[in-house]
Amino acid sequence: MSILSIEQIQDNLSNLDGWVFKNNAITRSYSFDSYMDGIGFVNRLAKKAEEVNHHPDIKVGWCTVSVTFTSHEKGGVTTACVGMAQATEKLSTLNKYK
Repeated sequence: MSILSIEQIQDNLSNLDGWVFKNNAITRSYSFDSYMDGIGFVNRLAKKAEEVNHHPDIKVGWCTVSVTFTSHEKGGVTTACVGMAQATEKLSTLNKYK
């Protein structure tokens, strides 16, 4: 798996609302109705990341969660990063914490 070009990254992000490319990573912030909804999202995302062995950097705030993907091994954004961004979008719609 190789690093994507800036053009490839931007093309992929055009299909993902709210995601931006900066500092060799793709990132997005999510808002939730409650702190615990954000924590539930983090738990779902962590489970998915573990399944595919591609882990994000996560910053948790009050009713907000920022998610960043990059390949630390490769030094930039790969198809795995984009795939996890797509999965993150789906997981973010499940606003109930468990």
